[in-house]
Amino acid sequence: MTRKEIIEHKLRALNPHFLEVNDISASHAGHLGNPNGDGQTHFEIKISSDALNSGTKIEQHRAINNLLKKEFINGLHALSITIVKK
Repeated sequence: MTRKEIIEHKLRALNPHFLEVNDISASHAGHLGNPNGDGQTHFEIKISSDALNSGTKIEQHRAINNLLKKEFINGLHALSITIVKK
């Protein structure tokens, strides 16, 4: 399973109405842990979920980061999060 698929699977716990996960590692070649741009280290997420409608932006991002904690331990370096309103 690719890291993208793992991220999608883990974020399904938020029961999203909309979920888009993009691997943007190639545009970050040379960054930490990604010398060739093929390291699956940088991702962007766009998500809409009732579970994220309450709380501050920090709390929303913290909920996502907590779901992906193991991925950060295993090499995920950067994550761009956009919460899309329903």
